[in-house]
Amino acid sequence: MSKKSVIVIGAGPGLGNAVAREFAHHEFRVALIARKAPHLAKYQQAFEAEGIEVMTVAADAAKPETLTRAIETVRKAWGTPDVLVYNIGITVPDGNQPITSQLLMERYQVDVASGWHAAQLVATDEFASKKGAILFTGGGFAKTFQPILSLKPLCIDKAAMNAMNIVLHADFAPRGIFVGSVLVSGVIQKGDAKYDPALIAKQYWKMYEERGAYEVVY
Repeated sequence: MSKKSVIVIGAGPGLGNAVAREFAHHEFRVALIARKAPHLAKYQQAFEAEGIEVMTVAADAAKPETLTRAIETVRKAWGTPDVLVYNIGITVPDGNQPITSQLLMERYQVDVASGWHAAQLVATDEFASKKGAILFTGGGFAKTFQPILSLKPLCIDKAAMNAMNIVLHADFAPRGIFVGSVLVSGVIQKGDAKYDPALIAKQYWKMYEERGAYEVVY
């Protein structure tokens, strides 16, 4: 039997790479996708030093066609993946910039629409036959009446992502594909007793293993 694989869109030194490592600890090989090739090269070097089978592909969620190429690159190398993780959200504080409709549309593409795009790309019949899973990084503050007012577009987008997760969960479940979201409700920080990325990453593995609730507020 060939080794299982996970694609992590939104690789990075925080949660993205922690989720990749969590799956690697369960004998998955990992494909890391992020915007900057130099960063990916460093991640690859670190993962290989840990004995993890890894490949990296540069792509920009603001340009969904680059995600199409990246996922196809992984598929050609390793075949149909078993898990897709979409771990993207623009967390740059709004500052004094005006929140225009144009800005909202640009952020929506990255935070939400490209997640939909990636999900549709991987949800093939073969992915379904493998009981594949699609996991999103959601935002707990989008489920409450306590938005982070310095991150207005992100709050709006995470609410949309929560709705998208519910829609895709219902849409794909009859085919045997599990869709779920971990709604992170705090500031991710290494060394934190609760919000250390390695701790949060375990929720993704648990969701993949249990295939129960379509969302978990963490």
